Amino acid sequence: MLSICYENGIEVAKSEQGIEAAIDLGVIHSISSFCENGEAIIITGRVLRSIKRYRSKKLAEFAKKMSKCKKYSRRWKKLKRAKRRLLSKLDAQVRDITHKITRSFVDWAVKNKVSKVYVGNVEGVQRKTHKKKRRSITQQLSQWNFGQQLQYLKYKLEEAGIKLIKISEAYSTQTCPICGRRHKARGRNYHCNCGYQAHRDIHGARNILSLGKFKHFEYIADIRQIKYLRTA
Repeated sequence: MLSICYENGIEVAKSEQGIEAAIDLGVIHSISSFCENGEAIIITGRVLRSIKRYRSKKLAEFAKKMSKCKKYSRRWKKLKRAKRRLLSKLDAQVRDITHKITRSFVDWAVKNKVSKVYVGNVEGVQRKTHKKKRRSITQQLSQWNFGQQLQYLKYKLEEAGIKLIKISEAYSTQTCPICGRRHKARGRNYHCNCGYQAHRDIHGARNILSLGKFKHFEYIADIRQIKYLRTA
């Protein structure tokens, strides 16, 4: 593999609009974002999830076949090379899709004249939920490439003159911004006894935006429309 770094000569743009947005990262929906002008976007990560499931399945098959071979035998080495080729191919696919997901969000942010984006800090989610969730959920969280997504988002947003700020997302998906009650959402929508309801991920992004702007949960703007994107 050859890697080359170079200056593209493009000056970083500076946004003067002052409109802010927030991102709620997820496994099923890679990026869910809410902007204070009422616009929202959901970029699904189902393609990424299917690739990672396929990766786990093939790794299990290789492990089973290699366990029946003598280590360093001709067949063992052949399987080792095939495994390496497959992992290289799948890693390239994950990088390509992650680039497309983050580029789609940046284009949406530029279109809505966003100058600052808050993102929930999801580090430690897999570690904290390891003993509480079933095995399949633990596997999904362990394969979640949120670090890669954040890395791609950061430099793409900087090129567009948009600042990315990482903040705590504690209780952002559980707290009602109207009455302040806390309860976990069931299904893909969040409902509260006070009458408030919203898509669970957009609800989380709106609360993250509230924490970034006001340091507490507060209702911010009605949702004008939710744009759904699926990467090819």
